[in-house]
Amino acid sequence: MGSQHLTRGRLLKLLAGVVVLSGFVGCGHIPVIGRFDTDSTFRGQADVAATVSARMEGPIEINLPTVTDPGPMAVVPVRSGRAGGGGARVALVEVDGLLLNQAPTGPYSAGENPVAAFRERLDAIANDPSIRAVVVRINSPGGSVTACDIMAEDLRRFRERSGLPVVCCLMDLGTSGAYYLAVGADRIVAHPTTVTGGIGALINRYNLQDAMAQFNILAEPITSGPLVNMGNVAEPLSDDAARLLQGMADRFAERFGQRVLEHRPNLDDDARDLLADGRVVPADEALTLGLVDRLGYLDDAITEAEQRAGIPEFGAEVVLLKRPGDPARSVYSVTPNRPIQRELFPISYPGLDRAKVPTFLYLWAPDPTLISLGSP
Repeated sequence: MGSQHLTRGRLLKLLAGVVVLSGFVGCGHIPVIGRFDTDSTFRGQADVAATVSARMEGPIEINLPTVTDPGPMAVVPVRSGRAGGGGARVALVEVDGLLLNQAPTGPYSAGENPVAAFRERLDAIANDPSIRAVVVRINSPGGSVTACDIMAEDLRRFRERSGLPVVCCLMDLGTSGAYYLAVGADRIVAHPTTVTGGIGALINRYNLQDAMAQFNILAEPITSGPLVNMGNVAEPLSDDAARLLQGMADRFAERFGQRVLEHRPNLDDDARDLLADGRVVPADEALTLGLVDRLGYLDDAITEAEQRAGIPEFGAEVVLLKRPGDPARSVYSVTPNRPIQRELFPISYPGLDRAKVPTFLYLWAPDPTLISLGSP
């Protein structure tokens, strides 16, 4: 390619094209030969930081970070407080979607690690003296055993060090691992149409032997022992492997049950026996069984948090904690948290995504693709 004089407009178009291309290829070298207009300047702002070096004849080197840092959580008011509140605030903490200790990945994915975001929100609240109470707004089917347990422990330590009242409000779903988290609050408010319960554990294991045979794929693993590869999706589950995995699921379920009994001591024997099979129940039955404290709406949960903090009703400003650029206009605002490649490639074969399985789960998941994709 011969030398070409690049005007300012052409230079900017070239750099824009390089940045867009780099979004797909990451760091790399893109060969360009030409002559740049040294009088050209660029003024403005860009969302992506890039380092560009060029020679008269040679590559343009683009170094882009694999992820960008949007900045720390910031307080976003979503409801003003009335006079008499003394400038007090109630913080809403979002817990939405599948709870895994990982962020959505893939082209154009949105969201972040729910475990890390939960911890960051709690830390920000603990350092803000204007916040006098917390409402944890939950809309989740649960998630991995460890992720849910970490979040529950973070909530316990937060309450211990801050002394702030915490009310959980269950939205559409507050099942399994999400309920595991909710019982750590002072009070649980469930919407009249909430589905909750699901006190149990599972492992999302699939048998793909017949599916692999359709593609003439035969697995021939070499192992040092008969159970090293237990749970392998390329073959039926052996009796020994099934027994061991069942024992692990039972132990996780026992841990779950003990936590519920610790925080909900008023559950009677009939309720315990009924819930022992891991069933989910509607909100009115959950109230009768003692799984939740009352039925109501998110505004009722906020009012209860105000009362527990000694704030007049509607006296507190209600705030969400959001990343810069993540808008919030009401108490129901939700930050997107999904792998958007699911919409580019909507077909999901449960069990094929080895980054997500197998995982022991506190999860209510009637749809098997839920635990394959890693997001509801």
